Amino acid sequence: MTCRWFALVVAVILMPGVAHAQKIHAQKVHLVPPDGDGAKYWPRWRGPAQGLVADGNYPDRWSPTENVIWKVKVPGQGNSSPIIWKDRLFLTAHENRGATRLVLCFDRADGKLLWQCPVPKHLVEKAQGKNGWASGTPSTDGERVYAYFGTGGLFCCDVAGKQVWHVAYPKMDALHGMACSPLLFKDKVIIFQEHKPGGFIAAYDKLTGKELWKTPRKETVSWGSPIAVRVGGRDQIIVSSSMRVYGYDPDTGQEIWSCAGNLFEVIPTPVVGHDLLFCCSGRSGPTLAIRPEGAQGDITKTNVVWRTIKGSPFVPSPLLYGDYLYTVNDMLSIVSCFDARSGKQLWQERCGQPVKEGFSASPIGVNGKVFVTNDEGETYVMENGDQFKLLHANRLEERTLASPALLDGRWYIRTQKHLWCIGNSK
Repeated sequence: MTCRWFALVVAVILMPGVAHAQKIHAQKVHLVPPDGDGAKYWPRWRGPAQGLVADGNYPDRWSPTENVIWKVKVPGQGNSSPIIWKDRLFLTAHENRGATRLVLCFDRADGKLLWQCPVPKHLVEKAQGKNGWASGTPSTDGERVYAYFGTGGLFCCDVAGKQVWHVAYPKMDALHGMACSPLLFKDKVIIFQEHKPGGFIAAYDKLTGKELWKTPRKETVSWGSPIAVRVGGRDQIIVSSSMRVYGYDPDTGQEIWSCAGNLFEVIPTPVVGHDLLFCCSGRSGPTLAIRPEGAQGDITKTNVVWRTIKGSPFVPSPLLYGDYLYTVNDMLSIVSCFDARSGKQLWQERCGQPVKEGFSASPIGVNGKVFVTNDEGETYVMENGDQFKLLHANRLEERTLASPALLDGRWYIRTQKHLWCIGNSK
């Protein structure tokens, strides 16, 4: 399949009083990096830098036979992404339709399965087929691995595969199941969960699993993951959810601000840059660029710098690469590039055939290129820039819903049945 130009008008509305915000100087708003040596590895969902990777000897071409260093079968099923610390790679999986949940550990050098740690007996929630029972990507601090399984609980094991603690939950009625990736923030593990009659955001001691705070939420539908952002020297936990985006105090769980504009269903994780938060929602819904500096209370009318009316992703998170914001409309198989500061659409292109919910993996930026993978394992490689240029497409010929992890010149890609290590063979 090839990409072709596709004309689709997405209106961008510049909000009054904010359209020409101050010129970007020092970044007053930025992602809080992983603690310790975390920035050296790929310790969490989307890695240490929101899907961005420092330039290196990463191949931009692969196939089932080209540039494959190793390929191994993964026990069970799951759509969570790999995480990496030193020579070990971790995944989550389930067996028997969620009755058994597992944390898996592989040797990064050769793909050998080193251990699998089962989660204690638990309730099993309903889940939509594309989601399943192991969609949340785990996190690690190099000593322990933290995984969230919805009604399967919040689980912690050490890097040798021994259980440390487990927080059980009552059965939750969540549309299509659970998918939150836990956030490690200092001494805390933070999750949020939407379900009927209302959700919550909660923080747990990362050493013991003790609940530190839990804040009720009225929202019932969302599958996103929290991020930690530093705003003018003050840390906040950001949650993009059904109908609204929220900022929380990480020490108390108290709501600092909220902003309306999302649609009912929200999956993408926000990205941060240029002193803005970029939040996508809905089935081809809006994208919001929010200025969190000085935010307090309801900021819907004061702190939205720009927004698109439609065309946003339903599942994939956006990618911020330099001055450009990329979104993948998985309802129509369309990639869009925006000027991140102004919201001006620079180009828009259809990749492959228009397939409803045809993309799940979030895009990657490395070596001046943007990589976008659809559910059939086709990765479109394009130049990062204000003009569209498709370089080529790679095909693994296996269903691919998980986002990749990258480290030391190698791609680690989870497909429906396998874990692949892709690297330059020469």
